Amino acid sequence: MRPHPTPPPEPASKERLRLWLKLLKLSGGIEAELRRRLRDARDTTLPRFDVMAALARHPDGLKMSDLSGYLRVSNGNVTGIVDRLTQDGLALRVAVPGDKRALLARLTPKGQAAFAALAAEHEAWIDDLLGGLSVADAAHMSALLDKALDPGASNDPA
Repeated sequence: MRPHPTPPPEPASKERLRLWLKLLKLSGGIEAELRRRLRDARDTTLPRFDVMAALARHPDGLKMSDLSGYLRVSNGNVTGIVDRLTQDGLALRVAVPGDKRALLARLTPKGQAAFAALAAEHEAWIDDLLGGLSVADAAHMSALLDKALDPGASNDPA
């Protein structure tokens, strides 16, 4: 009886594909849970949270086109969300000096306070959802993802 030949090793691409699928599953699951929690606990949406987060990071305001580019969504989507934030007193639009056609969106003090509370809750939810990882595990995974984001920095030829 002849011995069975050892199958050739899988190419590195197969392991990287499995990693990609796991990352998608993890990311999609977290996003779905965040959407549910934002809706159920705060009667809001993830896109609204994202717009508020962008405006919170730019307290002097963002042009609508810059905001949509920053979030990688259409101008129409951003305009609708900013309209609703404005109606709720959480954001406002101000003219851009020297450009009569352009407007900046920015959070109002009420919007800043609302976002600060929402951001703290969001951070606690993420902490809960990733609570199975130690701080060291999270730091190590983060470093590995940084390496993946900059493949030129890797010395691994595989």
